[in-house]
Amino acid sequence: MRGVKIIGGILGVVGVCGMAQRAALQTTGEAPARRRGIAIVASTVLDGKGRVLHDKRIRVEGGIITAIEGKAYWEGAPVDYDLRGLTVLPGWIDAHAHITWNFGKDGKNAGMAGTSQEDAYQSASNAWVTLMAGFTTVQSPGAANDIPLRDAIAKGKLAGPRILTAVEPLFGQGEKTGTPEEIRAFVRKQKQAGADVIKIFASQSIRQGGGMTLSQEQLNAACDEAKKQGLRTLVHAYKGAVRAATLAGCTEIEHGTLATDDDLKLMAEKGTYLDPQAGLVIENYLLHKEQYLGTPGYTAEGFAAMEKILPMNHELVQHAVKTPGLKIVFGTDAVAGAHGRNAEEFIDRVRDGRVEPMAAMVSANSMGAEALGMADQIGTIAPGLQADIIALDGDPLKDITAVRRVVFVMKAGVVYKNVARGAIPVYAGVEP
Repeated sequence: MRGVKIIGGILGVVGVCGMAQRAALQTTGEAPARRRGIAIVASTVLDGKGRVLHDKRIRVEGGIITAIEGKAYWEGAPVDYDLRGLTVLPGWIDAHAHITWNFGKDGKNAGMAGTSQEDAYQSASNAWVTLMAGFTTVQSPGAANDIPLRDAIAKGKLAGPRILTAVEPLFGQGEKTGTPEEIRAFVRKQKQAGADVIKIFASQSIRQGGGMTLSQEQLNAACDEAKKQGLRTLVHAYKGAVRAATLAGCTEIEHGTLATDDDLKLMAEKGTYLDPQAGLVIENYLLHKEQYLGTPGYTAEGFAAMEKILPMNHELVQHAVKTPGLKIVFGTDAVAGAHGRNAEEFIDRVRDGRVEPMAAMVSANSMGAEALGMADQIGTIAPGLQADIIALDGDPLKDITAVRRVVFVMKAGVVYKNVARGAIPVYAGVEP
């Protein structure tokens, strides 16, 4: 088994950790060979845009969906993956997941700062379980060690979702944050460092009250400079910071708790995306309270606040879904303890946020792809797009808990999981 080495103090994944990952990748460490002319048949397909298709054969070549054919065209034709009786849909997109966060040797939260060999292996494991849960793309709002993980996956050295990262976030600290020109320089620095998106903290943690930490002028500078650099902006915002970030022309609001109905309407008018969290992140913190308590930013007072905040998050989502034209994407804020359980957020949104199941699916498919600026590549099962295809044992439109039962995962034409018929997982490059 190849290992993981530390490069410049930041993890550099050069191999695969875990038996399942070794089985999924070729021993050379190169990307698995994609089979040509893969054919998938399905009785039920959610196309990612809100439509339900029946009795289709999906053709894949070179990692791209080349055709979607009706039953009359393929009866009797060769089939590589028979997914009839399952629900087939595009691979999910998590717009907010801290993929490199993990628990350290002492079992306590290590956050995003870990650079040891153990941290590297844990990050690789996070990527693997996230992919196995059906998430073929994630957006990580900032950590320097996201970059080697992102690049290792992109090169096929490691199995995981494609990753977009903000590298180093802009932490709002009032005047200490810097002048508008200094903020612009910070944004340019992140682009040079390889950032796919700019993350901005415009509010305190909600555990600390969520007060605004950037002025309107500072937000204007950050989001304007990002646009000039061809980058999107994700803004951690609560209360008044939601309106300020929207007025600044920022791309997407993360969390948004305590936003007013007027704030939500303004977001809809401006085309600003909202990424609320309906439950998983706080539920995960409460589940792993002892592992977080006492680490930076996590106090007994903060945990008491989170218990009060959870119903506020539910209320925000309930108001958001009633706001005409508001673009709501799917993000979990998955941190240590939540990786691989990202789909629990779907259940929270439907059960507690009163989101329609189809809308929940679309938020993690075509809407999520649109927010990432990747609608022409992922998020929909359609010819010309990446073959990111998953299958569930059950129908999430009738039973949202079906999102827990992902039995087939294909990313860019490579099959990483296929237990649809109780078989040993089948991987790309291996004859089915």
